[in-house]
Amino acid sequence: MSATGRFLDTLRASVGAAHVLTPAEGDLAAYEQDQRQRFRGKARAVVRPASTDEVAAVVRACAAAGVALVPQGGNTGLAVGSVPDASGAQIVLSTQRLRAVRALDAANATLTAEAGCVLTQVQQAAVGAGLLFPLSLAAEGSCTLGGNLATNAGGTQVLRYGNARELCLGLEVVTAQGEIWNGLSGLRKDNTGYALRDLFIGSEGTLGIITAATMKLFPQPKARLVAWAAIPDLAAAVQLLARAQAALDAGLTGFEVMNRLSLALVARHYPQQRLPLRDAPWCVLLELSDSHPERHARAALEPLLARAIEDGCVRDAVIAENLAQATALWQGRERISPAQAIEGLNIKHDVSLPISRIPAFVDEAGALLAREVPGARLVTFGHLGDGNLHYNVQAPEGQAGGDFLLREEQRINTLVFDAVARRGGSISAEHGIGSLRAAQLPRYKPPVALAMMRAIKHALDPQGIFNPGRVLA
Repeated sequence: MSATGRFLDTLRASVGAAHVLTPAEGDLAAYEQDQRQRFRGKARAVVRPASTDEVAAVVRACAAAGVALVPQGGNTGLAVGSVPDASGAQIVLSTQRLRAVRALDAANATLTAEAGCVLTQVQQAAVGAGLLFPLSLAAEGSCTLGGNLATNAGGTQVLRYGNARELCLGLEVVTAQGEIWNGLSGLRKDNTGYALRDLFIGSEGTLGIITAATMKLFPQPKARLVAWAAIPDLAAAVQLLARAQAALDAGLTGFEVMNRLSLALVARHYPQQRLPLRDAPWCVLLELSDSHPERHARAALEPLLARAIEDGCVRDAVIAENLAQATALWQGRERISPAQAIEGLNIKHDVSLPISRIPAFVDEAGALLAREVPGARLVTFGHLGDGNLHYNVQAPEGQAGGDFLLREEQRINTLVFDAVARRGGSISAEHGIGSLRAAQLPRYKPPVALAMMRAIKHALDPQGIFNPGRVLA
């Protein structure tokens, strides 16, 4: 028997023959194609362990054979970080069978769940205990907890609750040696050495495989109000954000901004979608969650918007009257990305900047692109409340998106990222680096930081078997 045959038999013995999928046995496209269909790799096999012990056994087999593996959760990432390369030599380790909610401690306000739990499953488990797990993403019906942590996902409620990192108290991780680190602490204070948990969160599967996590839970709000406001420009949005934070304090849960073109694409491709005030240059969606009844929340929100309209910061505004209307307003925001996908391939940028510098960045980058790439359409939206902007560039009307991307992506990326760097921003806010941004990272990350990152990678994964070519090219 060949070395490959013996290796695959070892994997089958570890997880069961039915859970080692090879190209000879069927199409592996679901595991080999990235979510945006930018890249299709080729896997030697897909392995689906059902327990942490099985994950450890798979890693030990890969380490012994010198075979690289790619951890994969829901495969919803946007930085091409969870699919194999084109060599046909890598193993995809899918966490889709690690689906147990292991514990829920209501008194400690924590939940421990396995990495393959879909985000909505975690949210629903919290609701069942009368609590809230606040991480919320457009892909929450298919993304997984392990992937959320591996990429330090953000989403729509970072303003109040923080990224995935801030929501995590402990991890269980399989190391590159196939050992299991059980750090599933529910402690909010543990000052006993290095913060190992934080090494693995945001590491995109390059340092270890997250198999379970203990997450913070919160009280369910008694009231939720969603408002939609038309504003003249981004400077007014920044001003409105400051006012909302002063008036609503921690009750301000979300603050999203959308330009006219982003909403025009939603209207074009989802004509049934309710989009109030969409012809304004910019719109803001803000959400208030309150521990008091709704009348208390309205008493805070309505005067805030009325004063902003009086002095011109806001042109007009509407407040959802019920849950159905609130959901419809959020759908308008969340359908921007799928509307872009229908419109055609586009050049995506997930950047973060100091909030005060976002208007100047948008002005500068817009002027640069208008000069260098005439006709390019700027689809700008994002989580203004935490400084995260999705600054996407769509092909000029009538041009094929794929051709535009191939011809212009590198030049446009440099223009946009250099403008971000000039204002002290980051080229990746919540999508990660993956393989899509790995070659660009050295241009924007200080050499000392890169050297430390490489040292950590070598110390924890000396063979380089975990997700090679991701984060660090």
